[in-house]
Amino acid sequence: MLIAQLTDLHIAAGRRLAYRKVDTAGALEKAIDHVMTMLPRPDVVLFTGDIGDLGTDEEYALVAEILAKLTIPYFMVPGNHDRRGPLRAAFPHPTPVADGAGFVNYVVDDFPLRLIALDTLDEGKPGGILPPAQLEWLETLLSDGTGRDCAIFMHHPPFRTGIVHMDKQNLGAGADELARIVVEHRDTIRAVFCGHIHRPIHTIWSGVPVMVGPSVAHQVALDLRADGPSAFVMEPPGLHLHVWDANAKSLTTHLSYIGRYDGPHPFFGPDGKLIV
Repeated sequence: MLIAQLTDLHIAAGRRLAYRKVDTAGALEKAIDHVMTMLPRPDVVLFTGDIGDLGTDEEYALVAEILAKLTIPYFMVPGNHDRRGPLRAAFPHPTPVADGAGFVNYVVDDFPLRLIALDTLDEGKPGGILPPAQLEWLETLLSDGTGRDCAIFMHHPPFRTGIVHMDKQNLGAGADELARIVVEHRDTIRAVFCGHIHRPIHTIWSGVPVMVGPSVAHQVALDLRADGPSAFVMEPPGLHLHVWDANAKSLTTHLSYIGRYDGPHPFFGPDGKLIV
């Protein structure tokens, strides 16, 4: 099973440049073209938040227009730049929650690896939260007796990355309780996929791998100083490709750069010998 994780799109209405510099709409178009030409093609695409930049209807209409080329099943969770109502109205199928639900929590059981969406949005604020009702929902789901291997995908990382200005707005309230739940169910939770930081970051948290995906547009500057300023860099955009091997019960994550780069070039010549 191949899972493409795209995150932090920051699409603005009218194709406005993010921070007066970043063509996020063009970046998303390139990302979708990249996914659609992958061989083998991913089975599912997960968008881990910040779909829009301000969370408006106009932004999500532009996202939907761009995603019309994406013929692979895809699912979304909101990020801190999103708004639940407009996001769900624009993307009812990629956010399959019951009418009247207060959060964008849901489970996808259509693939070898169960996919669990967690909504960490604290609307109008940069940091994330998981209220008790959401944590209870997750614990009930994980205790349903199926014992299915699963991955959780959400926007805000639950751990400190060392990028201080971003760590101040990671998952706050509910993080400790989430850690308890993950530890209790670490035999079936194979990974947690996050966004928000605009960098590829991997760690082990509460006994399970956590992978933060790079943005498909701009990246946050890698600055580990305590007083490092909030800044972004135009490093190569990318996505994570997660490979789930159900037989081995293993999950491997690859970083795939988006764009055209020189190559691939062979290591060996027609004679079978290493090119030197």
